[in-house]
Amino acid sequence: MNLAVYDMSGNKVGSYEIDPAELAPRVSKQLLHDAVVMYQANQRQGTQKTKTRGEVAGSTRKLYRQKGTGNARAGARRSGTRRGGGHIFAKRPRDFGWRMPRKALQQATRMALAARIADDEVKLIDSLAVAAPKTRVVAGMLDKLGLGETTVLLAPEKHDAAVWKSARNIAGVTVAPVSDLNAWSILRSRSILMTRGAIDAFRASAAAANKPAASPRKKPARKATTRVAKKEAQ
Repeated sequence: MNLAVYDMSGNKVGSYEIDPAELAPRVSKQLLHDAVVMYQANQRQGTQKTKTRGEVAGSTRKLYRQKGTGNARAGARRSGTRRGGGHIFAKRPRDFGWRMPRKALQQATRMALAARIADDEVKLIDSLAVAAPKTRVVAGMLDKLGLGETTVLLAPEKHDAAVWKSARNIAGVTVAPVSDLNAWSILRSRSILMTRGAIDAFRASAAAANKPAASPRKKPARKATTRVAKKEAQ
């Protein structure tokens, strides 16, 4: 498929030929789901905490005798069944993070970008050059490209401090060089704006990853010698 290539003024300056199958021969929704859930789980702080009945203030004395009052039996006022008491299943700080295999995450990244390209949600720009950090420059460029009213992932070929400082104050805009892309960052934005150099670098890394591995050389089999053959040799 052909992707239009624009300049920073919003003018079409060329086209780019790419087949999404080059990045990923197939797209696994289950793998993408697992990758996104992993990235979201790793972002959880896990600092929540509530008090148990042993941590709240209050006496441990039994409120009244067990029998003879006509009321239901009751223990201490710190019981979890009473107002002001501790939580029965108190929450504790915990780590929600977990990891997937590295190759599976790399494959999910390629699948995510291939799916976005197939859905025509990726725009290409010839080059992204900002002389000095100016939010007005990047905001005007996004408006001219029709991306001013949506969340955008801006992916240059490599980290550019001027571009990052120019776009960090724009709501809904995320800047990440192509080497830092992952499945979650690719899928979370409505649109993706990549430079020609960035998509070339991504295709090169995908081609290297999809290249079939060379089969290992087989060692020559040893000849089995029986005891009879050993005796004859002697």
